[in-house]
Amino acid sequence: MSFLPFGRLFWKFLVFFFLAQVTAVLGIGLAIWIWTADRDFGPSPTEPPPFAAPRPERPGEPPPELRRFPPPPRARIPVAHLLTGALVSLVFAGLLAAYVARPIRRLRHALQMAANGQLTPGAGAAMGNRRDELADLGRDFDRMAQHLAQLMQSQRRLLHDVSHELRSPLARLNAIIGLMRQQPGRLDDCLSRLEHESSRMDRLLSELLTLSRLESRMQERANEAVDLAELLADVVEDAVPEAELAGCRIELAVGRDVIVAGDPEMLHRVFDNLLRNALAYAHAGGWIGITASSSAEAVTIRVEDRGPGVSGFDLERLFVPFFRSAPTPDAKGYGLGLAIARQVVENHGGRIDAANRPEGGLCMTVTLPRGNA
Repeated sequence: MSFLPFGRLFWKFLVFFFLAQVTAVLGIGLAIWIWTADRDFGPSPTEPPPFAAPRPERPGEPPPELRRFPPPPRARIPVAHLLTGALVSLVFAGLLAAYVARPIRRLRHALQMAANGQLTPGAGAAMGNRRDELADLGRDFDRMAQHLAQLMQSQRRLLHDVSHELRSPLARLNAIIGLMRQQPGRLDDCLSRLEHESSRMDRLLSELLTLSRLESRMQERANEAVDLAELLADVVEDAVPEAELAGCRIELAVGRDVIVAGDPEMLHRVFDNLLRNALAYAHAGGWIGITASSSAEAVTIRVEDRGPGVSGFDLERLFVPFFRSAPTPDAKGYGLGLAIARQVVENHGGRIDAANRPEGGLCMTVTLPRGNA
């Protein structure tokens, strides 16, 4: 049936609707014909019509019982009416079948293009001005295709960035090995450097694995009641030595009832990344503020600093893997901390935003729903 121009579904709908309507037309037509035929037969030939006044006999006329009455007209099957009804049923069945089958064929064409790697949204626009489930299906397909295109693009960019980031430590490892061969007396120094570079590569691969698991939703998330007051206090306490070395003061202000449902370990990692990112760039301002407030539906946490801030163009790229805005000479990260933080927050049903403070510096805002633990 693939050679048919309108597709198999069209012809199935057409035959089904046509047979249903023809059956209805035939049944109604025959019922009307039978009812009309019973009305047209009239009285028998040997009996006068009921309730008729007796007609006087004429001279030489035979008695009533021997008279011959003309036969009643014979009822005919309304062939023309039935054919007209069948033709009208065929037209409307074809229109209805086309109305249902056309968007499905367009969606099938979009799926074939997506299978060939052409993830270009357009199925929803091809549905025209329809306002039904098929139009909703086309728009949902467009959103799915757009999301898949973004994932594929991010995967390609991630592979490119990973290869670029791994090239530098591998080059340093090869240089250290060459130095060991040329200067065997510096064995201890070279071994310590090898250990340092291997630990950096291990940390990089660990962060890449975490980011990949979070993006693919393979990371199992606990659903516990997390008191952000305690969690933020632990994060600040862990960062106090680093803050003292940087000459920064950390102020923590937490409201009441800041409890969310989620994974305490992953949420700890989110705010630890945000705080250490602020410490890396806020040493000039000497101040970092962390505030947490709650509402009926969500908890909002802000991490602010008085550093140099970020340009407007870079604000949109802060959460892109391996992106670092104006990296400092002593920066130790790979630009994956904020990307991991965003993915964790989104997996918890929240959102994270970055904005420059009017007084100077950067403000990271995390909004988490309360949920049910």
